[in-house]
Amino acid sequence: MHRLSALTDLLQHLLKWLLLAFVVAVLAGTASAGFLFALEWATATRLAHAWLIWLLPVAGFAVGWLYLRYGSSVEGGANLLIDEIHDPKKIIPLRMAPLVLGATVISHLFGASVGREGTAVQMGGALADQLTRMFRLNNEDRRIILMAGISAGFASVFGTPLAGAIFGLEVLAIGRLRYEAMLPCLAAAVIADQVGLLWGVQHTHYAVPLIPALSAWTLSAMVIAGVLFGVTGKLFAQATHGLSGLMKRKIAYAPLRPLIGGLAVAVAVWLLGTDKYIGLGIPTIVDALKEPLPAWDFLGKMAFTIVSLGTGFKGGEVTPLFFIGATLGNALGPLLHQPVALLAAIGFVAVFAGAANTPIASTLMAMELFGAEIGVYAAIACVVAYLFSGHAGIYRAQRGGHAKRSAHQDLEP
Repeated sequence: MHRLSALTDLLQHLLKWLLLAFVVAVLAGTASAGFLFALEWATATRLAHAWLIWLLPVAGFAVGWLYLRYGSSVEGGANLLIDEIHDPKKIIPLRMAPLVLGATVISHLFGASVGREGTAVQMGGALADQLTRMFRLNNEDRRIILMAGISAGFASVFGTPLAGAIFGLEVLAIGRLRYEAMLPCLAAAVIADQVGLLWGVQHTHYAVPLIPALSAWTLSAMVIAGVLFGVTGKLFAQATHGLSGLMKRKIAYAPLRPLIGGLAVAVAVWLLGTDKYIGLGIPTIVDALKEPLPAWDFLGKMAFTIVSLGTGFKGGEVTPLFFIGATLGNALGPLLHQPVALLAAIGFVAVFAGAANTPIASTLMAMELFGAEIGVYAAIACVVAYLFSGHAGIYRAQRGGHAKRSAHQDLEP
């Protein structure tokens, strides 16, 4: 009788979370699809009308004013979601979703260097949290449904369900996973990805034509590259947070911060005579997997993204980190005597692993995007990057679950 009761409880638990994950996935997958279509339109429009970059300061002011007027309670973005998972207090306002959607599309339309994962994660989390009130979920269930929303948003915007599932678990605390949320996160990620595909979303196809056999040198090269990728991710996070803090201290009126940032980006585009460092930069990422690129491209993207995000434009950090990592890997390929495409692909995920402190999700992403054969190389580089990136990443609300190294030997944040 006891066994039957235990089995019944497990089946009820399974059914409950599959149903909740399904609802979360449909909401997040649909929102991500609409967002990706809007982003595609914004990018095409900007490329067709190069003069729009000169309106970026005005767009920045508009984004800042929107959040000052209507979004003060959701200004924390993805960090607010993480905080609510750690310490549940208030339901995430639904307006987080349309606000971040509109602000991100505006940022991309006029030429800011921002990403898209932050937007998808915020939409997924905000929409998922509305179910808390609807189904009267307790705090523990609310934590899980927020994590499922994060996983669904990440998976559907990149087309990587396994990475999305683990990202929702891994991003909360360094070195610690909440396994009780694994089923909801996995179900939400897989279904959300399929929902996006049903809406007609087409994700970028990346290819690594040659993955060399394992050898002492190829493995050593991954370790060396991983160190550089980790340090790069750390510098990116520190510089972005540092500029953001400086702008808040020096400029009290929030809309002026992205106005100044937009002016700086527009002038830099004009001075350099290229727009390759603004927007998502996916064409350059694809090129990095095919042919040698200028060695300074990763620095250009870093600078433009730090200014854009640090002054208040909305979007995300992850796709710019993909660009930074891919172009840095592209430059390291000849130096480490490795195929350019291989190092670009490894950099694509490893800089992200270091900056976000998510080595497992990043390794899975490499395998989903580039094929399972790259798994060992990606795992080595991502773990080393994670180790060398310190304890301060792009998500300030991320907590320290366990030290990255043994006691008294931790890297400084």
